[in-house]
Amino acid sequence: MEKKINLAVAQSPGALSGPEERLFWLSRKLSELGKKLEGQEVDLLLLPELFLTGYNVGERLMGWAEPCDGPMAMRVSELARQYNIAIHYGFPERRSDGVYNAAQCFGADGQQLSIHRKLILPPGFEGDHFQPGEGCSLFELNGFKIATLICYDAEFPETFRHVASLGAQLVLVPTALGAQWGVVAQKVIPTRAFENGVYVAYANQSGREGDITYFGGSCIIAPNGEELARAGGKEEVLMAQLNTANVIAAQERLPYLNDLKRLQL
Repeated sequence: MEKKINLAVAQSPGALSGPEERLFWLSRKLSELGKKLEGQEVDLLLLPELFLTGYNVGERLMGWAEPCDGPMAMRVSELARQYNIAIHYGFPERRSDGVYNAAQCFGADGQQLSIHRKLILPPGFEGDHFQPGEGCSLFELNGFKIATLICYDAEFPETFRHVASLGAQLVLVPTALGAQWGVVAQKVIPTRAFENGVYVAYANQSGREGDITYFGGSCIIAPNGEELARAGGKEEVLMAQLNTANVIAAQERLPYLNDLKRLQL
């Protein structure tokens, strides 16, 4: 039986300053979403990498890091309950063994559905301050099997193929993609959707944050590689309805995942 999910992807302004301003922005956007849909509920809202604090905020990021059930997380959980929507957002997670670049999802009831810790840290600030995560897992929402990969994770075909092989039908990718890397949003992400026959939702920031200019280009890509929605370079919220039948059709048409098992190199 086919399952459907109404997805929104928020491309937030990079210039938002700190958790308080970002949660205020989120609350306003959730209110606007409800008015735009005129009775049709959004099931899931995807936000960018390190949305809660901002990405390019220097050492302040470490001071804002919190456990996955910290005070700011509980406020996101309350917003999920208040607006009856699952919220997937990035944040710096503080654990006993260090700080992780993480993303978690709270369901419409405010309960945690998933958490993913970035697997592969690019050189520079991230590599110097975060611990790498381990492993991938799926969670379910409205009958959809969903995985998370954070930014650089998604640029490796191996990670996408892994979660698709686990059964993911939708891959959520929060990111903080700089303007010089537009090829990732425009070419790589649609390719990942096509070569695995899965939906991909890619949420970036927009504008400037310190000395970084973000590319924008957030998108929702269908299992056949076609764009369902694409943002420009400014603040924007994308919406699309996803259907598991389209995943099945794409994977039957091009059975890469099955044929891979027969591959001998």
